[in-house]
Formats: sequence, structure tokens, C-alpha cells
Amino acid sequence: MKSIFFAITTVIVLGLASCGGRTSNDHDHNHEDGSEHNHDHAAEEHEHTADDHDDEVDADENPNVVVFTKMQQAKINFATDEVRSEPFGQIIRTTAQIVPSPSDERTIIAKAGGTVFFSGIIAEGTTVTADQPLFSIDGNATADNSLAVRYAEAESEYNRARIEYNHKIELAKDNIVSQDDLLKAKTEFASAEANYNNLKTNFSDGRQNISSPVDGFVTRVPVQNGQYVEAGQPVLVVSQNRNLLVKAELQPKYFDALNSIASANIRLLNSNCTYTLEELGGKLLSFGKSADVNNPLIPVVFQVRVNNYLPIHAGGFVEMFIKTQTNAQALTVPNEAIVEEMGNLFVFVQLTPELFEKHFVQTGVTDGIRTEIKSGIVAGNCVVSKGAMLIKLAQSSGALDAHAGHVH
Repeated sequence: MKSIFFAITTVIVLGLASCGGRTSNDHDHNHEDGSEHNHDHAAEEHEHTADDHDDEVDADENPNVVVFTKMQQAKINFATDEVRSEPFGQIIRTTAQIVPSPSDERTIIAKAGGTVFFSGIIAEGTTVTADQPLFSIDGNATADNSLAVRYAEAESEYNRARIEYNHKIELAKDNIVSQDDLLKAKTEFASAEANYNNLKTNFSDGRQNISSPVDGFVTRVPVQNGQYVEAGQPVLVVSQNRNLLVKAELQPKYFDALNSIASANIRLLNSNCTYTLEELGGKLLSFGKSADVNNPLIPVVFQVRVNNYLPIHAGGFVEMFIKTQTNAQALTVPNEAIVEEMGNLFVFVQLTPELFEKHFVQTGVTDGIRTEIKSGIVAGNCVVSKGAMLIKLAQSSGALDAHAGHVH
């Protein structure tokens, strides 16, 4: 009789605990004055009717109820979350590719034809800094396009044009030459000077020396060391790696929903982690206004900030949950709260800080982080949002004492 009294007392006290399930429910039966509080439970009479037990839950009698003590909760990543009603609109689920942002890339070209010689080891992924020497182009490799010859010709033309222009300035003072002739000489001199200074600045000993224009890393090396290149041919591509574009292509049936895109969640395929667009510092950049005949899919482009702590890189693929604006309300729970068992889905509703009941649910759409619940629970219920799978395993093992963690 004594053990029954304390068991009932324990359940009632536990029922008064908060939804969070993290407050202590231990009972202190040690009193300073033992004589004043010493009860003879064997002599006391307790009359209980069936109605007295309507709100009590017995884990032994209800197979859907499981005990998960606070001591067990403290050993895992455990949390609860209140079921709430919130705006939950249309979710467009698709796959998207991560591509470099054009504003972050710099294509370095050869300013003259010649043979490429890299300064050290240059490969894809090599980190570079602004003004760091990257490669040189030797223009003396061919006789018909020798940089040394071009430089000598440019210097000679510059000196000739300078002398001619200065001479005509003096003649113009005595009106020996016309203003048109003087203007023509001035134009020729300016052109020769620009060509000469360009070669003098960018070439040394018949070589064109190229440095990185920005801090970043090498993304492409389209030529090999020692390869001959023409003027204007790309030699290296350097990215600042500040922004990335996430490009999805949607079916035309979603065209009417594109104007109401509010945000998106992005799931990384290699880690199965999902992030909101806001967490990635992203935004909707653009979406197609029409479909192409050759490609009927409509592009939707988001921009995200590069985060060194997240495994996001250009060329990879992600799963996207594009969210649209809505006034419709829906009950939602975190995705981690939903557990699958033999094709059925359920959540664990917290009854007391240490008692949890399995509720089978019918789900709707998901945004990658939260899932719509159509039936099985109501707003205000408290569900296990982290650690639900371990509670399921604890229930399946049957190794737990239904009264574990209770003080008697």
C-alpha cells in the first residue's frame, strides 16, 4: 500500500511539470523533524474510484507510453518543441546546382602571343593574393612575333613621333605648318607613346609578367606550362570566393508561383544538413520570365555567401525547398520529431518530464526543416524534437523499468 501511495504521488507531481521536460522532478522525503512528519501509511485509508485514475498514465498498461528519465536525457542531444500553428505555403522541392558568381571571377588573359611559364606550382585550388606573380609569357619564342622586336619597333616609333611633333610645334609658331598638320603629328605621337609605355610597363626582357588582380584561389588552368598562347587567350581564372549562385530549374507548372517566392531552405546532400536562406546570408537573385523552346524549364537563381564552416562549393548539387508566401496556417513539427516504424509515422508527445506517448500522425509537405502535420496531434502538444529515435529504441528494447527514475 505504501509503494502505491508514493507511485500515485510521483505521477501527480510529474504532471505538474512544464512542457520543456528539462525541470527536475525529484522528491525530497528527508525532513528535519522526523517525528512531526512520520506517517503510518499502513494505517491510513485511501479511497480511490475509477475516476481518480482517468488522467494517470501507466507505462506498464499502455504500450505506446515509454519512460525516458532525465538522467538518460542528459546523456544525449535531447530537446522538446511545442506544436504550433504557423503560415505554411506551397513548397517547391527541387535539385539545384551551385555555380560560381560571375562578379567574383577574374579571367586573366595573355596580352601578347608567346610561351607561358608559370611562377611556381599553379593548380586548381591554389590560393593567391593580389599582385602575386602568377606567370610570364615569353614573346621571343617565334621570330615573326618576337616581343623584343616589337618593343624595339615601339621605342623607335615613339622617338620618331616625339621628335616630329616637337619640330612641328616650332614651325607652327612661324605659321610654316598648318594647324591640321600639327594636330596630326600630336595624334601620332600620343598613339606611339601609349603603345611604347604599355610594352615598357608589362614586358621585361621580352617577357610579359602577369600578377593576380585580386585575392582568391585558382579555379581553372586552361593552358599548360610551356604552351604557346595567342593574345587574348585565357590563361588562368581566379575567384574571390565571396558569393555563390544556387541555380534551380523548375517545371513550367510553377510559373505562377515564382512571383510569390518568400525564401528557401537548402539541404546539403553530402551531410544531410539543412540551412535556411537567411543562415547562408542569401537572397533570391532572379527567375526566368519565360521558357526556352530548347529548354522548357524555368531557371530560378539564389545567391548565398560563402561560409568557410559549411561544405558548400561550386559545382556541387543541393536539394532545395523553395517557400512561397501564404496566409494559410498549418500545424508543424521539426523533421527530427517524426519517426518511421513499419511504414507508419509517429511522434512522441511529452506527458510529463519523463513520460512520452507515441502518437501516429499524418504528414503533409515539408520545407526541409519542419513538416506539416494533418492529424494525430493538436496545437500546444509538446513533442520530442531531438532524440526521438533513441526513445523509440528504448521502447523497442523493453529493457527500461517503467518506474525508472522515480524516487520511492
